[in-house]
Amino acid sequence: MAATRVEQVTVPGGAYDLTVWLPGSGGGPGVLLVPEIFGVGDYIHAVAEDLTGLGYVVAAPDLFWRLSPGWRAAHDEEGVARSLELGGRLDFEQSVADAAGGLRHLMALPEVARGEATGTAGILGFCLGGSIAYFLAAQNAAAAVVSFYGSEVPGRLDLLDAIECPLQFHFGGSDPYIPRADVAEVEKAVRGRPNAEIHVEEQAGHAFHNRKAPMFHDPEPAARAWHRAEEFLARHLPV
Repeated sequence: MAATRVEQVTVPGGAYDLTVWLPGSGGGPGVLLVPEIFGVGDYIHAVAEDLTGLGYVVAAPDLFWRLSPGWRAAHDEEGVARSLELGGRLDFEQSVADAAGGLRHLMALPEVARGEATGTAGILGFCLGGSIAYFLAAQNAAAAVVSFYGSEVPGRLDLLDAIECPLQFHFGGSDPYIPRADVAEVEKAVRGRPNAEIHVEEQAGHAFHNRKAPMFHDPEPAARAWHRAEEFLARHLPV
C-alpha cells in the first residue's frame, strides 16, 4: 500500500484535511483526486492506490469540511440518501475554491515533480468531483483534467472556451442523473476542440466506475474508461 499522510489546507474560513498518497518511488507528478458525494472513503482510497501504482503523488480534499468534517458514507441506499442530502446543502462555488486551494497545496509538496509552466499537476474527479474538476479546468491551473460523469458540466458548456489544458470527459449513456440528451450536448460542444475528448459508455449508468458500490459498478465499462484515463494521463502528465 502507498504511504499516506493527512495535511492541512488553509483556505478562507478555516482549514481542511487533504489526504496524500505517495508512490513507491517517493515522488512524481501530482494528481488532485476530487471525490464523489461519498467523501474520501474506501473507493477514493482504492483509486488513489491505482494512481500511485502508476507513479503519481495523489491528494484528495475533504469537500464537506464546512458541513461535516471527515464525511464518509456507505455505498448503499442509506448512504446515497444521506450523501444527496448533504450534497444538496453544499456551496458548489465554495467547493471549487476549496479544491483549488488543495491543488495549490499539492503542487507545492516537495514530492511533486515540477512540470511545465502550464501546470505541474493533473486533476481527476468523479461525480461531484467530476463537475469540480471541469470548473477547475477553466482556471487552467493544471496540466490535464479528467472528469467522470459531472452533472454540472452540461449546463456550463460555456466554460469550454476558457479551457486550454487537455480535458477528457467520461459519461454513462444510461445515467439516470444526467439525461442522455444532456450528454449529447457535451458531445456536440466538444467536437472539433483539439484539447478535449469525450467517451460515452452507452449501457452504463451513474458512478459506473465505483467498484466499491455494487449498486452502481459496471465492470466492463469501468475497465475501458479507466484504461482511457490512464492513457490520457500518461500522454499529458508523464511519470
